[in-house]
Parts: sequence; structure tokens; C-alpha cells
Amino acid sequence: MSSPPPGPIPQEPTVYVIDDDESIRELLVWLMKRNAIRAEAFPNAKSFLKAYRPGVPGCLVLDLYMPGMSGLDLQQYLKEAGIEMPVIFLSGRADVPKAVAAVKSGAIDFIEKPFDYRKIVELVRECIRRDAASRAGREEARQRAGRLATLTQREREVLDRVIAGKVNRVIAEEMQISIKTVEAHRARIMEKLAVDSVAELVQATLGAKAPERPGGGGGAGGAAAG
Repeated sequence: MSSPPPGPIPQEPTVYVIDDDESIRELLVWLMKRNAIRAEAFPNAKSFLKAYRPGVPGCLVLDLYMPGMSGLDLQQYLKEAGIEMPVIFLSGRADVPKAVAAVKSGAIDFIEKPFDYRKIVELVRECIRRDAASRAGREEARQRAGRLATLTQREREVLDRVIAGKVNRVIAEEMQISIKTVEAHRARIMEKLAVDSVAELVQATLGAKAPERPGGGGGAGGAAAG
């Protein structure tokens, strides 16, 4: 992907319409704007990738069949690049195998042209809602990982045992420390992770993995509940 244009990243959700049919692009942009939805249109995947700025919320409305990189190819490319955006596919003809492949890769829906105006607006709004929820979830996971990264190696070892359901006495025996020391570690862990109960402690580790400390080895670096 080429370097995005400079300037601040828009926070308003944007619908990216990518279709080699100019009339479809113009129609969809007009339809989005008429419904107070920001939209940008591109004739092919290459021009979109050149202009796209990672981090902008929104969704994609992709033509399945385009010269060069197809809609499915673009969906896969973005997925491999770690760019998660809801996708709606458009196609001028029914293609069940490709529709199945698109949905399996994460597409929200597959619509045949000509499409129902109301339906596509409703789908776009649903995509924007899903994207916002997904971004909020990823941000929460990043914050969890950041808090986990503040734990010392010893605190991580205690944390692993706590979320495994072990009581203080067992943790003290396994780590060859006093119960009071275990209690002190637990108190600091709860404070650092901003939780008040073991249930919240387990929840705080879900989907987050603290980075390994340099030279720290494997140990309890993960602290993730699977």
C-alpha cells in the first residue's frame, strides 16, 4: 500500500465505493450523501489503496468484478495487511461460489445489481455500526495490553495463577513466598489493572497479551485467558 496523503485523519465514518462503472459510483455517492453519509469513490482497487488512510472509520462497497485487482482480491489484501473494515459486495450477476467466499472472508452482504436503494443504505449504516463497535473493542484490548505491560515479572506469575483459579495458599507454596506477599502482589495487580474482583481480573486479560520483557524469556508473559 502506498503512503497515504498527509493531514489529519477524518473521524467521520466514510463509505468507500470502489467500482469500475462510473454511473454506479456516482449513484452510490449521491445516495450516501443524500442520507448524510460521507462517501468517496474510486474506479479501481489501485486508486483506493493509493488514497486510503488506515485508521479512518467506515466501510467498503466493492464491485466483485473489476479489472486488475478484483473485489475479492482487495478484501484479502486488506485482511492480510491487518486492515479490518466491513465490506458489502456488489455484482452484476449471480455468482454463488464467489458470494460464499466473500462472506466467509468477512463480507457483510452480497448484493446483485440493480440494487434496492433503501436496502443498501440500511446495510451501510449497519456496517458503520459494526465498524464502530469493532474499533471500540480493539481500543479496549490495546488499553488492556498496556495495563498488563506495567506488571512486573513476579506480578505476572501471580496473575497467571490467580486466573487459573488457585488460592493464595497454593500460589505461595508454588512460588515459595509468604501468603502476605501473595496478597500484596494481588493488591498491586488489581490496582494496576483497575479491577475490583477476580472476575473483572479475568475479563481484563481476555484478548490482551502483554509484550515480552527484553531477556525475560517465556514465563508468564502472556497472562491471557483462553
